[in-house]
Amino acid sequence: MNTPATVTWTHSGLDRTALWSSANAAPPPKNIVEVDDSLGADEAYRMATNGTGMLFTGDYHNARQLLSAIARRIPAGTKAKRNAAAPTTAERFYKYRQARTHRARILSMLLVPVGPGPAVTLRRAPDVTEAWTNAFGPVAEPVVVSLQELLGAIGAQQWRSTGLHVPALDARIHPHYGTFAPVRGEYLDLVARAELPGLGLAFDIGTGTGVLAAILARRGVAEVIGTDSQDRAVACAQANLAALGLGDRARAVKQDMFPEGRADVVVCNPPWLPGTPQTLLDYAVYDPKSAMLRAFLAQLPDHLAEGGQGWLVISDLAERLGLRTRGELLGWIQDAGLVVLGRDDTVPAHGRAADASDPFHVERSGEVTSLWKLGVR
Repeated sequence: MNTPATVTWTHSGLDRTALWSSANAAPPPKNIVEVDDSLGADEAYRMATNGTGMLFTGDYHNARQLLSAIARRIPAGTKAKRNAAAPTTAERFYKYRQARTHRARILSMLLVPVGPGPAVTLRRAPDVTEAWTNAFGPVAEPVVVSLQELLGAIGAQQWRSTGLHVPALDARIHPHYGTFAPVRGEYLDLVARAELPGLGLAFDIGTGTGVLAAILARRGVAEVIGTDSQDRAVACAQANLAALGLGDRARAVKQDMFPEGRADVVVCNPPWLPGTPQTLLDYAVYDPKSAMLRAFLAQLPDHLAEGGQGWLVISDLAERLGLRTRGELLGWIQDAGLVVLGRDDTVPAHGRAADASDPFHVERSGEVTSLWKLGVR
């Protein structure tokens, strides 16, 4: 087992030590100093940009206000150099991602202490017992965490408690911390309306919340197996399938890609953009070098029953951003010994597609999400 990371700082002339908590596996700041309500936003921003972690010891609500003030001081992105050639869309997106990563690193420098309970040991701190335990587990000794990550856990608990209504199921899905909420219903509708080639067995590769597995089970597939490489996702999918009354015909298992056997339908909604994930939720969006997409296509023929179909649900946003070409996708399909049996397209209905202030509004507004039906050649 890996030894948990620790952080050390000085309090009243004495060294203090605590465990470091980061679900995103971010390293702790090398230098940490205690700060309180007297710290101004300009000085806090300067310290954060220098890589100094600030362990807040004052009022919780003041800490949140300070975090917002730091965020307002972070530049929106890298300005283009004067007289430089106009960057490509892919280059603009790369710089945008760099700026977002830089922003996240700056905001992660404001830290808060958490003690057994778990409890945030600041004045007027909220009860975080349920949110923390569901996101990070129990606390047996003092812990230090970035306020930004703590707020993410609190927000995730609200999603988990309230749930998200999925019209394709006419029911609610409850995302857990670190699993991607299925907020884009158009890709769910594609799976809900596609003609099924068989009702015996289906696989849902990268099941996440289990929403696609649930849709297939509701449509009458006798057995659905959802796979995911993350324990968080497997637990989330299992809980959702049970809550929907589908536990007798659908289940989630921890598995990298395919389970054993051959299925009538194998559905996969891989991360849509090539890129390196930085956070837990990024793993649902970014697929380094399209590795999961290529692995799904390459292994699919060995897991399809006779007459079975692979359903690849994917957006063309990567193509519009210049991160991948349609020719590459079609080449991977052909190299795997697969043929395209059909395709169903839909356009996005989410808010970002209509947001003219988005730096990639042109690309997002033209985005098309497709369900590719694939068969063995």
